[in-house]
Amino acid sequence: MSSPSPSRPVAVIGGGIVGSALLYTLAHRGVDAVLLESASALALGASGTNSGVLHTGFDSTPEQLETELILRAARIRPTILEALGVPVVHTGAELVPHSEEDRETVRGLAENAAANGVAVEVRESDGALLVPGESVSDPVAFALALATSAVAAGARIELDARVSAISPIDDGLLLETVDGRRFEVSAAINAAGLYADEVARLVGDDSFEIYPRKGEFFVFELPDGQTLDRIILPVPTKRTKGVLVFPTLDGKVIAGPTAVDLDDKEDWSVRPEARDEILAKAVEQFPALDGLEPIASYAGLRPAGRDSNYVIGRSDRNDRLINVAAIRSTGLTASLGIADFVTGLLPELGIEVGELRPPTVAAAPASDGPWWQRTARHRQTTA
Repeated sequence: MSSPSPSRPVAVIGGGIVGSALLYTLAHRGVDAVLLESASALALGASGTNSGVLHTGFDSTPEQLETELILRAARIRPTILEALGVPVVHTGAELVPHSEEDRETVRGLAENAAANGVAVEVRESDGALLVPGESVSDPVAFALALATSAVAAGARIELDARVSAISPIDDGLLLETVDGRRFEVSAAINAAGLYADEVARLVGDDSFEIYPRKGEFFVFELPDGQTLDRIILPVPTKRTKGVLVFPTLDGKVIAGPTAVDLDDKEDWSVRPEARDEILAKAVEQFPALDGLEPIASYAGLRPAGRDSNYVIGRSDRNDRLINVAAIRSTGLTASLGIADFVTGLLPELGIEVGELRPPTVAAAPASDGPWWQRTARHRQTTA
């Protein structure tokens, strides 16, 4: 009698915050998993160039999948981040209205927050919306801590592993990378960010399209050791949340982002005109920035969906490929909720999934300087 064939792992394609959260969750629910990242390190894309703000979901549209996963993540995340030593500063946030139209928007946001079960308060003196649950973290430390814990729990990570072909095999998929590595897997989760549509095309799935939405940020240092003690949010528009001003864990202040729709997925430059676009709005929000020159700038490319958002589910061209795509700027906040939701789809494919175990504590690699410098430095050296 022949011995049974070993079970195949589940592959995660993409090593940003969502991919890292998926690997963490799979490993801690007893699923053999391997992460394939095309770059030489994790979190060098959108995940390493966002604000680091962990949102409460106060302004998310009720009953949408994105909102459900933001709120789900809020229930899962605190225990994990505390156990893994990921820094979080509970600053709270405020939105200050500057017109009657703004005040009407704030009232609508307060009603929206109540529908989502998020605590907020409207300050009587100026009508500002106060959101005490908003906080600031280090997005790179977050991703690396999850990935390191996953490896300690038995998962694997393969770097410089750009997936170039996906073929069906019995009860699974064969993934091939550009350098010739081959992985037989029971299923693959496509969390490839800007390139998620290109990964989906490898199985003939053209059901969605990803384009880069550039967000540019400017970093400031306040004089005389001053710091900012809260997140200052603008009153949002239908298209964007606008320019926010927020503190970093290392005492700097960042203003941004812009929202510039592009076609080039490799354009990580900061436009010359971005400084004036951001600074005028940032000074209105936080007058202490008036007259200051930024000490650094960086750009991030958010993987926006063409007429779609939070495309999550099994591909209709091969149901063993699960797409997790068009995850916009809330991806950091929702990552562990997304991972929990997606892992729950695996039993439909005959993949056994256990209960979520407590975090496996392991020391993540020390970051080489502030997170907001890391991707910008990488892009400069690889340009």
